Amino acid sequence: MVDVSSTVMDLPRRDARDKLRGRTRYTNDRARPDTLHAVLLRSTVPAGRITRLDVSAALECPGVHAIVTGADAPGLHGIGIADHPLFATDTIRYHGEPIACIAAETEAEAKAALAAIVLDVEPLNPVLTMAEALAPGAPLIHEDWRAYEVLTEGGARDGNIAWEAKSVRGDVDAAFARSDVTIVESSIAVGRQSHVPFEPRVAIGSWENGRAHIETSTQVPWTVRNVTGRVLQLPPGRVRVTVPPVGGGFGLKFDATIEPITALLARMTGRSVILENSRQEEMATCLCRENAEIRIRSAVTAEGEIVGREAVVLMDCGAYGGEQVFLTTMTSHTLGGSYRLGAVRLVSRAVYTNTPPNGAFRACNGVYNSFALERHTDEICAAIGMDPIEFRKRNVLGNGDLGPTGQVFEGDVLGPMLERMDTLRANTGTLEHAADGRLYGRATALGTWFIFVGPSAATINLNADGSATLVTSGVEIGSGTMMQSLPQIVAGQLGLHPDQIVVREADTDAAGLDAGIGGGRTTVSIGAASVGAAAEVREKLLRTAGEMLQTAPKDLVLRDGRVEISGRPGSGAAISTVVAHAQATTGPISGTGSFTAKNTPAMAGCAMGHFIDALDIPVFVVHEAEVAVDPDTGHVDVLAYRVVQDVGRALNPRAIMGQIQGGVVQGLGYALHEEVTITGDGRIAQDGFETYRVPLAQDVVPVVADLYEGAPSMGPLGTKGAGEVPILAVGSAIACAVSNAIGKPVYRLPLTPPRVLRLIHDIEPRPDYPHIAPNWTDNTLR
Repeated sequence: MVDVSSTVMDLPRRDARDKLRGRTRYTNDRARPDTLHAVLLRSTVPAGRITRLDVSAALECPGVHAIVTGADAPGLHGIGIADHPLFATDTIRYHGEPIACIAAETEAEAKAALAAIVLDVEPLNPVLTMAEALAPGAPLIHEDWRAYEVLTEGGARDGNIAWEAKSVRGDVDAAFARSDVTIVESSIAVGRQSHVPFEPRVAIGSWENGRAHIETSTQVPWTVRNVTGRVLQLPPGRVRVTVPPVGGGFGLKFDATIEPITALLARMTGRSVILENSRQEEMATCLCRENAEIRIRSAVTAEGEIVGREAVVLMDCGAYGGEQVFLTTMTSHTLGGSYRLGAVRLVSRAVYTNTPPNGAFRACNGVYNSFALERHTDEICAAIGMDPIEFRKRNVLGNGDLGPTGQVFEGDVLGPMLERMDTLRANTGTLEHAADGRLYGRATALGTWFIFVGPSAATINLNADGSATLVTSGVEIGSGTMMQSLPQIVAGQLGLHPDQIVVREADTDAAGLDAGIGGGRTTVSIGAASVGAAAEVREKLLRTAGEMLQTAPKDLVLRDGRVEISGRPGSGAAISTVVAHAQATTGPISGTGSFTAKNTPAMAGCAMGHFIDALDIPVFVVHEAEVAVDPDTGHVDVLAYRVVQDVGRALNPRAIMGQIQGGVVQGLGYALHEEVTITGDGRIAQDGFETYRVPLAQDVVPVVADLYEGAPSMGPLGTKGAGEVPILAVGSAIACAVSNAIGKPVYRLPLTPPRVLRLIHDIEPRPDYPHIAPNWTDNTLR
C-alpha cells in the first residue's frame, strides 16, 4: 500500500538557490557562439494592404544570411479556426504584425538590414473597437473568413465574430415574464492586462538530421511541435521541441508564433537561429488578457431565488481568433457557476478587431466574468433588500445542483467555505478602525473555476542508486510544480524522498503528448499520469524484491528508500539493491502512465460551440477584502485580504500559500493599477515598464488564507490545481468593497484614483452597449 500521508509536506523549492544565484540557464542562455540572430520587420499600421515587399537589397547587407516572409510559410494555423498566418502577406491586420524576419551574424547587423527592406503599404481604415466591428456595414477584418478551415466544429461564426459559444437551459423567456420577479440588469467593462513575465518570448531553432529542433520558452511544447509542423509542412515527427526553465508564463506563452520562424531560418541557413522579443515588442504585441464588454440580467424572487439569468459577453480577440475562440467556453461556466439558477441563456463572442491578438492569462476570462457576476449579485441584493452574504449562502451551488450546461455538481463546497470565511474573519478581526477617517468598505466575493485536464503522459525510470527519473512534457514555468508537487507524488508512491526524484526538462522526443502547462492542470493531469507510471514501477520493484526476499509482493512495503517486509522495520533490502538485481536478471525497471479527462457530460442540447461542455474538476474560492478610500484623492488602500480556497488535498501547503499570495497581488494589479489601452493609430500605449503600472513591493498585502480540503476531485490523491484560481475573485472582492465604501456602483476596472474620484462625484460614464442584446431576445447567431 501507498502511505498517502507521507506525500504531504512543506517542501522547499529545489530550484530556488540556482535561480537566486543566477545559475539557472534559460532559453537565451543556451545560444551557441555560432548562433545567428533574428530580428522581425513589423507593421507600423494597424490595417493595410501590402503592395510591394522587396528584400533583395537587405539580403546583400553585411552579416545577413537569410530572410523569410509569408511566401516561405503560406499556411494558416489557429485554435478552432485556422485564421492566423505566420507573416502578413497581402493584408496587415494589426500594428506590430510580423512581415519578414532577418537572420544575421549579430543582432545589430540584422537590425541594420531592416532599413534595406522595401515595403509599400496602402493603409486602410482600422476597426479598433468591438462596437465598430459589430456596426452594420463594418469592414471585414478577414474578408475570406468563410474559407478558413474550421478545426473544431460547433461554434457559430459571422463576419467579424470569430466564434460564438452558447449555453441554454430551461425556458428563459418564461422566467423573465413571471409577475413575481424583480429584473436586475448590469453592464460591465474591463480593459486589457499585460502578463509582464520577466523573460520575454524567445526561441532557438536548429536543423539536425533533416529535422527541426526548437529550444523555446513555452508552456505548450506539443503545440509548438504541431504548429511548426503545420507551418513548415512537415510531419509532426520531424519537429523536436525542448524547453529549458521558463522565466514566467501566466498564459502568455501558449502561442507558437516565433518558434516556426526560427526553424524556417535554421533550415535555410544550416545554422542555429535565436529570435527574442525586446521588452517593447513583447508588450506591444503580447497576448494580453482581453478587453471585454458584459451585459447580464437576472430574474429574482423576493425570497432571493434566481429563476432566470442571461448574459452576452463580447471578448476582443484582436486580429486573430487564437485562444479567444477556445476561451469563449469559459463564460458559461463562470457566469452560470457559483449560484443555483433556474433557466439560463449565456452567449459569449470572440470579436475581431485591428488590434494585437489577445490570449489566455491566469484564470482567463473568469477574472472579469467573476467581477461582473459579483457586482451584479450585489446589485440584486440591493434591489430586493437582502444582505449580500446571506443571499450568497442561500444561493450557492450545492450537491445535486445543475450548472449552466446541465452538469450535476457533486458535494457541498461553497456553503461550508462561506462559513469558513466567517470564522476566518472572526479570528483575525476586521480593520475598520485602520481607515482613519477615510471611506471604509468590506465585501465578500466568490467564484467558480475549473481545472483543465486534457491528455498527459509520464515515464519513470529507476536508477541504480535507487533514485528515479521522471520524464514528462511538463514545463517549469516558475510555479514550482515540476520541482515540488510532482516529485512529492512520485516519491510518495515509491517510498523515496522527493530529492531522489530527478525531473527531466520537457522534450517531445522523449515524453508523450501533453496539453501544456496552464489551467491548474500540472499536478492533476501530469500527476495522475505519474501515479500510473509509478504503479507499474512499484509492481515490478516489489515482484523482483519478492523473489529476492522469498516474500509475497503483497507483504512488502516501500519506505525510506527500502523494500521492507510489512511489520518488520529495517528488514528487506535497499531499493538500489533490488534495482541492481533486476538490471542483472530481468532488465531495468521503468513504468509509463497516461491520463486524460473522463469527460463529465453536459445535458443534451445545452452547450453549443463549447470546447469544454462541463467541468471535470470544478474549483471554488471565497475572497474578502477590506479597503479604505481617500475621498480627496481617490486612492484605494487595501487594509486586509482573506482567502478560503478549495484545494482538494494540500500536498504542499507552503507552496499553495505562495501561489495564493502571488495570485492575489497579481489580481490587485488588475483591480487597481493595470490597464492596456489602444491609441488612435492602433498601437498599445503601454509598451514598457515606464508606462505600465504593475504592483510594486509597497503594494503587496499580506494574505490570510484557509485551505479548504475534502471537496470531490478526480485528481491524484484528491488534489486540485492551486496556481490559477487565486486571482479569480480579487477584482470582484476589491470592486465590491470599494462600491460599499463610496456608496456608488462600480462598473469598470481598474479602479485607478481618477476613476474612483469620478465615481464619487457621479461623473464616471456608465457602460452602455446598444450593440449587445438590445432587446434581450435570443440574440445569437443561430
